Amino acid sequence: MMMRTLILSVLFSALLPGLPQARAAHTAVELILPASAQPGATVLAGVRLKMEPGWHTYWKNPGAAGQATEIKWSLPAGVTAGEIQWPLPHKLPPADITTYGYEDEVVLLVPLALGKNIPNGALPISAKVSWLECKESCIPASEAVQGELNIGATAANPADENDKLLAAWQVKVPAAGKAFAAQAWWEKPASGDTRILDLQWTGAADGADFFPAAADDNFEVQGATEKLSAPAGEIRLRKLVKKFSGDWPKEISGVFLTPAGAQEAQLAIGDTPPPVAGALAPQKTEPLWRMLIYAFIGGLILNIMPCVLPVIALKILGFVNEAKSSPRHVRVLGLVYALGVLVSFLMLGAIIVGVKTAGHKAGWGMQFGNPVFLVCLVTLVTLVAMNLFGIFEVTLNGGAMNVASDLSTKSGLPGAFFNGVLATALATPCTAPFLSIALGFAFASSSAVILLIFATVAAGLASPYVILSWNPAWLKFLPKPGAWMEKFKMAMAFPMLLTVVWLFNLAADNYGDRVLWLGIFLVMVAFALWIFGEFVQRGRKHKAFATVVVLVMLVSSYAFALEKELRWRDPLTPMKSNGLAHDTDGIAWQPWSPEAVLQARATGRPVLVDFTADWCLTCQVNKKTSIEVDSVREKIKANNAITLLADYTHFPDAITSELNRFNRAGVPLVLVYPKNPAANAIVLPEVLTPGIVLNALNQSTN
Repeated sequence: MMMRTLILSVLFSALLPGLPQARAAHTAVELILPASAQPGATVLAGVRLKMEPGWHTYWKNPGAAGQATEIKWSLPAGVTAGEIQWPLPHKLPPADITTYGYEDEVVLLVPLALGKNIPNGALPISAKVSWLECKESCIPASEAVQGELNIGATAANPADENDKLLAAWQVKVPAAGKAFAAQAWWEKPASGDTRILDLQWTGAADGADFFPAAADDNFEVQGATEKLSAPAGEIRLRKLVKKFSGDWPKEISGVFLTPAGAQEAQLAIGDTPPPVAGALAPQKTEPLWRMLIYAFIGGLILNIMPCVLPVIALKILGFVNEAKSSPRHVRVLGLVYALGVLVSFLMLGAIIVGVKTAGHKAGWGMQFGNPVFLVCLVTLVTLVAMNLFGIFEVTLNGGAMNVASDLSTKSGLPGAFFNGVLATALATPCTAPFLSIALGFAFASSSAVILLIFATVAAGLASPYVILSWNPAWLKFLPKPGAWMEKFKMAMAFPMLLTVVWLFNLAADNYGDRVLWLGIFLVMVAFALWIFGEFVQRGRKHKAFATVVVLVMLVSSYAFALEKELRWRDPLTPMKSNGLAHDTDGIAWQPWSPEAVLQARATGRPVLVDFTADWCLTCQVNKKTSIEVDSVREKIKANNAITLLADYTHFPDAITSELNRFNRAGVPLVLVYPKNPAANAIVLPEVLTPGIVLNALNQSTN
């Protein structure tokens, strides 16, 4: 309603300039002149606007609505007026739009240059002042003001009330004319007519903001400001720029606010961030030794995350099976398992280093965004499940396919090593407390630090088994080997099948309806393994014929199902969300983007952002247990909060960059932005409870 009133008022004043306007009763206007001046000098004159309580007028850039005050001078010969010097404004209510202006009173300062030949005596000065004053409604108004400037009478009198008033308001004008050490650069545009502008300078973050100068006809710097994480002593802000026509601006001007004062400056806009801006805060604020402790604890916690539970069960089964072996043999198996984990994590770290070196974005669990990797992994886990069911057995001379299929369930060194590899593969879609902080630090660091932290995570993941294997006396607490182990082994096949279903669901997002052929391929593989186990491994006749049948089934199903029908190396283009995505549980999720955050915060409403991915089990657990629950849904509606969903399933670069801003290398990440646009985001922990989310939503309304 207020926006419409403002627009109508501005149109009214613009279309009817010739009509006489009655003086507004809500603002008193007065011309303030110094006590005296000398010929040839430049003095400051002031136009004082004094508003009634609740009323306001506007700055030179009114923002999303409003109209700047204008002064048209009527000056005698030899006197010229300069540009208005605007005191620092503040953001005006309401919160759903950003406007800049003044409440109570303001003195707009204008330099008057006096000619050297101006005679002494009283010099008449007059002007017509036009302004827009608003409360519930907006009223365009104008008034003529006049006064006399005494030329050559006496020197300036510091005790003069006018001189004191002009001096007091002069210090409220942002400093200008000196170099300002700030930087501005474009982020990658998310759409054709909007871009994100990043700003960085040195100073205290409290109260930091940027007020753009008057809008250009070709573009507008919108009012909402988002604060970004930055090293201590630095300020990083994000603004949304909308283009109406022409080229994107090469420079940006406005007022930079810090607690130490305001600085007016004009900056060149770069196309890429400066090197210092790419560094994340942990490199300067967190010591490496602390991040290594976090990495070890995070790896340790991974052992109880749902991703790794199927492998843990197999590892316990292996300990039971080896309980009667020599202590030395058990210790070697523990070390080989740890070696498998370590080698896998170092390979993953090397991939991360390679991706970053090539100039691409890298994230934790990024391999799960690769459809080819998903097809290979779901096939491997299917083989593991079939072996656990006893459909076929693994022998060292059983062929490469058999050894690869289930080394994880075989006793001995190969099984221990492959168990570590499988644990790493299934652990990467999960994150844990402490782990995300350490990974965020690693991904923003050098290659050596990345590998060191990944090795430390591996040590944390493998440490329980190494400790257990080096303390054989503890194995006495495990059940004794017996016939129950075969039943337990078969029972463990069901968690593996659940993993197959989960991976199959992830693959469906990449292949659409074609994913049916992946299911057919897995069934044919299982059928071929049954034939292999029954007629080759345990059969007495026709082994050669059965082997040929198995090979024909595997080759033909691969060629027809994977290559021809599924086209597994040619996945679909990921679907992009548009508009509102209404969840069946009642949460109206909107697609996340940097622009969406800025626009949502500009409304003065709380904002909840969920960074998630289909392959992230921790994300899905958080979603079902702590976000999409009745109490949280009711609180979201009660707070009139906006909910944004950032889908990281296919690793979009924009989300990777945003995760890096919060010193995270992957999902989950849940943020709650308070309704106060100047407040920082509340970062929730990786593992959520409804109470944690509700507490953040309660804080968001303060």
